[in-house]
Amino acid sequence: MEFSTIIFEKKDGYAKLTLNRPSKLNALNTELFNDLDRAITMIENDRDIHLMVLTGSGEKAFAAGADIVELNKSDERSGKHFSQHGSKVMERIANMSIPTIAMVNGFALGGGCELAMSCHIRFASDKARFGQPEVNLGIIPGYGGTQRLSRLVGTAKAMELNISGNMIKADEALRIGLVNNVFNAEELEAETMKFVNTVLSKGQVAVRAAVDCVMSSEKLSPAEGLEYESKKFGEVCGSEDFREGTLAFIEKREPNFKNS
Repeated sequence: MEFSTIIFEKKDGYAKLTLNRPSKLNALNTELFNDLDRAITMIENDRDIHLMVLTGSGEKAFAAGADIVELNKSDERSGKHFSQHGSKVMERIANMSIPTIAMVNGFALGGGCELAMSCHIRFASDKARFGQPEVNLGIIPGYGGTQRLSRLVGTAKAMELNISGNMIKADEALRIGLVNNVFNAEELEAETMKFVNTVLSKGQVAVRAAVDCVMSSEKLSPAEGLEYESKKFGEVCGSEDFREGTLAFIEKREPNFKNS
């Protein structure tokens, strides 16, 4: 399948999606969201893909926000649709059954920050910059910036960033819990790949179950979450990977997972 605004690469066990509008700092427009939507469907239908990495092309930006030229044409009705369309795609990323990693190589502002937050894990270059500067344009975040940010960094810090429009550096993003780790720009991809290979070396039935349970914790009460965890634990105990993993431990050898 051909894409006009992203690069889709199927690697050994994972997919890499690269936002590919470098002349526009990978600004998010309708065409890009449509491409992402189709790529997500491809990944979900491919059982050989166990993880997704999302990044931006060029050296300056992961994604420097929504396409303002397209946004400028909005009125109340079309503006709501503009928000809903992008938000739906990001919600699909957040709800993927496999781990999703944002490899943030530069500016992640507005919609770009929201796109990164829709991924389960965020690794950033020391040159990355984050922020929700929408108030500078007389609007508010439309893809989850008022919702996901507070869950990641707390209500007070999210409020500060949303109403000030201030941009923060990668080290500050790490300090407040917005990103998982920060690496030198030259080492970002290699360090991300180390983590990718670590995850791919595990039993993927268990990895998917862990992703499911962790994400469900945001929607369930503690009691409901524990019950759901026990249910998934039981399901995983019925897998071939469980039998292989526990037997390998007993026999003091490396497991040979079949992801089934």
